[in-house]
Amino acid sequence: MTEVFVVNSGSSSIKYQLVDLESGAAIVGGIIERIGAPGSEAKDHVAGMTIALDALGTGHNITAVGHRVVHGGTVFTEATVITDSVQKQIEQLAPLAPLHNPANLIGIRAAITALPGVPQVAVFDTAFHRTLAPEAYTYAIDAALAAKYGVRRYGFHGTSHKYVSERAAEFLGRPLRDTKTIVLHLGNGASVCAVDGGASIDTSMGMTPLAGLVMGTRSGDLDPAILSYLHREAGLGFDDLDTLLNNKSGLLGLAGESDMRDIEDAASKGDEHAETALAVYRHRLRHYIGAYIAQLGRLDALVFTAGVGENSATLRAQSLEGLQGLGLSVDAARNTSTSRAARYISPEGAPVAVLVIPTNEELEIARQTIAVLGA
Repeated sequence: MTEVFVVNSGSSSIKYQLVDLESGAAIVGGIIERIGAPGSEAKDHVAGMTIALDALGTGHNITAVGHRVVHGGTVFTEATVITDSVQKQIEQLAPLAPLHNPANLIGIRAAITALPGVPQVAVFDTAFHRTLAPEAYTYAIDAALAAKYGVRRYGFHGTSHKYVSERAAEFLGRPLRDTKTIVLHLGNGASVCAVDGGASIDTSMGMTPLAGLVMGTRSGDLDPAILSYLHREAGLGFDDLDTLLNNKSGLLGLAGESDMRDIEDAASKGDEHAETALAVYRHRLRHYIGAYIAQLGRLDALVFTAGVGENSATLRAQSLEGLQGLGLSVDAARNTSTSRAARYISPEGAPVAVLVIPTNEELEIARQTIAVLGA
C-alpha cells in the first residue's frame, strides 16, 4: 500500500489527510486549528503536526508527504521534491502570496521535523497554469516594470482544475487530448478554467487569487481606478483597501453573508440584498463561460465542482438559464439529485455535457507527489 500524507498548512491551522494511492481513498483526515492560541491543543506547528500524525493511529507506513503550496511563481512549474534550496525559493515568492506561502512553509518545516527521512514534495496551485500563452498571462502595463516585479497572470486552484478536467474526459469516455472543458471551481474561493486537451489555456484568477469571479469575501474583477478613487475620496489606505477587497467584499459585501446556503435561503424569503448578490454572482459566471467558449472554439463539457458547485442545484440551474443557444442546459431531475457521484445534469442528447464532478485535491496532490518521486 502506498500511503501519502497530504498537508495543507495555514498560519494557524493544519489540514491533513492520509491517502491510499492505490484505491484513492482517504484513510483518515482532519484539521488542527487555533495553533499557538491560548488554550490550543498545539503550541506551534511542530506540535500540531505531531498531533495530526498521532491521529493517524498505528500500522501506517507513510511513503511521502505532499504539501499544498499556493504560489510557485514562474520558478516552479511542476511538483518538486523539497530541499533547502526549494524552501528558500518558496520563501522568496512570499510577496506574491503573503498570506499563504509563509504558512505553507511553516507546515513543510514542521513535517520535516516530525518525519525526518520521509520524502517531502511541494505541489503548487499555480503549476497547472504554466501552459498559458503569453497573450493569456500578460497584463497591459509597462513591460519592464512587470518583468522586474513578476506582474502577470499565474492562476490558482490548479490541482482541482487538473483533477476535474481529467475526470471529465474519463467520465465522457474521450481521450483527454481531444477534450475541451470549462471547469467551474465554486467554493468560498472560486475560479474558472478553460482546459484544452488537458492544458490550461485561460483562467479567471490572476497574479493573486483576488481576480475573477465573485467569491465569499473577495471582490473578483473590478475597475482598478476604484482603488485610487476610494483612496482619495474615502481616505482608505493601502492596507484598508487590501482588507476591503479580500475580506469585506464578494457575497459578504453585497449581502452581509459569505455562505451561499445562507444567501440562497435569504433570497428565497425575498431579501433584496441577497437577490442582488446572487444575480451579480451569476452574471460574472456567465461572462466567463461565454468568454472561454470563445477561447476554446468549441465545448465538450462544462463542469461544476467544489463546495458551491457540487451542492447548489439552484445556482447551477439559474446560471445556465437562457444558454441553450450555446448548447448548455440542465435537466431538472438530474440536477436536483442528491447523488455524491460524478454525474450528468444536462438532458439526454444535449450538445454539451454539463457535469457535476466532486473535486479531490488531496488525491491529486498525492498522485503528483508519488509521480515526481518516481521520476
